[in-house]
Amino acid sequence: MPENKPFERLPKNVSPKHYELHLVPNLEKLTFTGTTRVKVSIDTSTKEIKLNSLDLELKNVKLQYEESGSNTTFNPVEVRLDADTETATIVFEKSLPEGNAVLYCDFTGEINDKMKGLYRSKYLTPSGEERYAAVTQFEATDARRCFPCWDEPAIKATFDITLEVPADRVALSNMPAKEEKITGNKKIMRFDTTPIMSTYLVAVVVGEYDYVEKKSNDGVLVRVYTPVGKSKQGLFALEVAAKVLPYYKDYFNIAYPLPKIDLIAIADFSAGAMENWGLVTYRETCLLVDEEHTSAVRRQWIALVVGHELAHQWFGNLVTMEWWTHLWLNEGYASFVEFLCVNHLFPEYDIWTQFVTETYIRALELDCLKNSHPIEVPVGHPSEIDEIFDDISYNKGASVIRMLHRYIGDDDFRKGMNIYLTRHQYKNTFTEDLWAALEEASNKPVGEVSSEQRGSNRVLKLMQQKFCADGSQGDDTIWMVPITISTQEQPSKVALSTVLDKRTQEVVLEDVSENSWVKLNPGTLSALFSHTALDKPLKNYGRKLFANVTKRLGWDAEEKESHLDTLLRSLVLNRMITFELHSSGACPLPADLRSACYRAVLSGADEPTFDRFLQLYRAADLHEEKDRISRALGAVTQPHLLNRASAREIEEFFASHKSPGTERSVQQAVETVRLNAAWLRRDLASTTANHVNKTEATTKYYFLFSSIINLYKIYLFM
Repeated sequence: MPENKPFERLPKNVSPKHYELHLVPNLEKLTFTGTTRVKVSIDTSTKEIKLNSLDLELKNVKLQYEESGSNTTFNPVEVRLDADTETATIVFEKSLPEGNAVLYCDFTGEINDKMKGLYRSKYLTPSGEERYAAVTQFEATDARRCFPCWDEPAIKATFDITLEVPADRVALSNMPAKEEKITGNKKIMRFDTTPIMSTYLVAVVVGEYDYVEKKSNDGVLVRVYTPVGKSKQGLFALEVAAKVLPYYKDYFNIAYPLPKIDLIAIADFSAGAMENWGLVTYRETCLLVDEEHTSAVRRQWIALVVGHELAHQWFGNLVTMEWWTHLWLNEGYASFVEFLCVNHLFPEYDIWTQFVTETYIRALELDCLKNSHPIEVPVGHPSEIDEIFDDISYNKGASVIRMLHRYIGDDDFRKGMNIYLTRHQYKNTFTEDLWAALEEASNKPVGEVSSEQRGSNRVLKLMQQKFCADGSQGDDTIWMVPITISTQEQPSKVALSTVLDKRTQEVVLEDVSENSWVKLNPGTLSALFSHTALDKPLKNYGRKLFANVTKRLGWDAEEKESHLDTLLRSLVLNRMITFELHSSGACPLPADLRSACYRAVLSGADEPTFDRFLQLYRAADLHEEKDRISRALGAVTQPHLLNRASAREIEEFFASHKSPGTERSVQQAVETVRLNAAWLRRDLASTTANHVNKTEATTKYYFLFSSIINLYKIYLFM
């Protein structure tokens, strides 16, 4: 981790109340101009106003008091820009009196290629012409790249946004358009005033799009914007979103506060999606469904992502964390609630089983690395913020919320969420505010728990210690670990619920015989069997299970088979006989089978086959297909392909290709590469000596090379 830079948050002597923002993007020159008129409150007399600005040229700055029908104007003697602190300090000759005023500023900037701030997104028209859309991505601290502002989540205000754009382009923002005026080849779009909100949630998109629309049962207009000619690919997300809003309204007992919600697919997008209030932006693979080429697992993923981003409209947008230290509140909670939502909409998905295997296990895998971190990380300088947008914040955060949900029960959880959202709506919170609301609803000590035990039938001694994947001793940290225990006498019921808050602790189970089994935290699986004597027997048992499942499922999907059978088929099939027909286009494979087949082919591929996959990647038009192929490349086993990259070479690569904000992810991935390489060295000789088939060796090569591939993807997608 890089050393923390000295950092100070903005002073509180001047605060914004309302922004009037006018933007004029030039999609040919890839520049923009703009003006802001900000109503501010001067709470303490001062000679300076400090706010955030980065990569902008500011001019015509002035402060004007409008009181008793007369205007008093203060012109600054200096506007001092500091790229290191990402601030602009407006210096006046005389002290500004306390009161309300208006700060005026003109500015210019570049529609950049960094996928943050106001940036360019390249796309092709149906005729093949290359063009650019203008898109915003402001989370965490990049609104300052688009307009000068108080760019901290706790400094909320309302916004009136006006866009001046080419007449043939679609222009969108957080709120519905209240006025559209066309003059020649230009049009001016004025949007309704937003609720009070943080700057990172402001959004603007200007480009060429089609859309599909529908009203939800609670009267909200829902639109899904797609690339031109692909509107049908937005229908699945539209149906999901139109059902999600009423579900959340009922679950939180609070209505969605805006009159519309737009979901839009962006060609160039750094994250999976962004929850801008009223205008949610998505990577195309996280929103669009092609009926012929989209797999069942991808449709499920899209449902989860839509549920996740719409959960943020309440938890994150309506109530916002006070500072980025509490980011996990936003992401961990939304990552849990998306499963609640999808379980309600698609019970056939059996989504909670997949939560354990995909979210909980992933959290354990990352948390056993030395480069892990707590879900709540102190954050100072903006350069540190991107580092905590990782699977710890999302998956471990979601697992903790799931644990609390189980601990206090769904009814009290819903009641607590209503208390939290109602009490703090349009405001900012700390983690402790959520604990307080859940404790109030449940009368259980969520934040700091102790429990009393009675009886003496069966005594268990519990001990906690951090697990490290490399076998080293964990640190001395003590966690608050909710514990539930079931027993052989009543396996479907919770025999005891407590919290392990010490290094060791004894608990007493009543009416449990000495020979009965007991299970801690039922409903979870262990990801750590590979480090125990159970490893080989479990793998042998797994092969027997897969053999029967493969025979039952076969290659072809049944007309009314379950969703999980569809997902399972792609996991268990390990041979491929029609790849040439697929790659030539003569007989395309079903989308659900492609990942399994690609990996099967690549596991024994030579260099020409490897290169053929690279050609398929470059030729693919659907982003989902590109993602499938890039992930399957990790299955190669040829040493000369594996030897192209090592952990040291990867570190050197990222040392010379700076990608701010990814340092922790790079360190975690490099550590995983080294662990997998050590695992391979440890077990490969014995695997070969025992004349076992190549499955285990191939698996180890796969994990090693997958780690390398994922590292390069960190750089490619940031």
